[in-house]
Amino acid sequence: MSVQISPSILSADFARLADEAKAVEGADWLHVDVMDNHFVPNLTLGLPVVESLRKATGTPLDCHLMIEDPDRWAPAYVEAGASSVTFHVEAAAAPVRIAREIRAKGARASMALRPATPIEPYEDLLPELDMLLVMTVEPGFGGQSFLDIMLPKIRRTRQLIDKHGLEIWLQVDGGVSAETIERCAEAGADNFVAGNAVYGAGDPAAAVRALREQARKAEARTSAVAGRGARPSAEDGSTSR
Repeated sequence: MSVQISPSILSADFARLADEAKAVEGADWLHVDVMDNHFVPNLTLGLPVVESLRKATGTPLDCHLMIEDPDRWAPAYVEAGASSVTFHVEAAAAPVRIAREIRAKGARASMALRPATPIEPYEDLLPELDMLLVMTVEPGFGGQSFLDIMLPKIRRTRQLIDKHGLEIWLQVDGGVSAETIERCAEAGADNFVAGNAVYGAGDPAAAVRALREQARKAEARTSAVAGRGARPSAEDGSTSR
């Protein structure tokens, strides 16, 4: 795995989005939360903002669609400039078709799961995806507290990916911070969405670097433990802090 940090502009100053995007140009992705006030009880950004951001930053855009009817809208976000598009399986009528359309247009296809949605029923879909997003809060609002009960689910998801030998990124989104990122990395995540932990810091770029270093160290520790055959199982819920 290779650690990636994706600052969420949901926590940025919307009046200065171009400047806020530049403030984290050392990040791997810029995470753009799209909400329609139907799938989730919040209304945020849409296609025009994505098009403008694409012109304002060289950081690739990772668009997370928390919307109804992603089957209709997901391809349009690739056309608007997104390099990765995530749809929620709970809202999708035809997830395989969506993933294939996203890929056909040249972007990475990602599928998101709400906290209560298990990964196991979607095991057969994994080859169609480039990334899986395990939500670690209920989608809809930034600034929520991390749900520790999602750690076993992250582990199970990583195990399914490894079982099939797939090169799928495992993203976590919600409450990711200096206090929680190591637990996520130890559980198997490698792409971390961080909002307040980045944009609430005095130096957002430095916050990105610090989070990346923490995740890398946690990943290295876990790899060392796994090499000795002692990695925690997906079921036991244990995690080092």
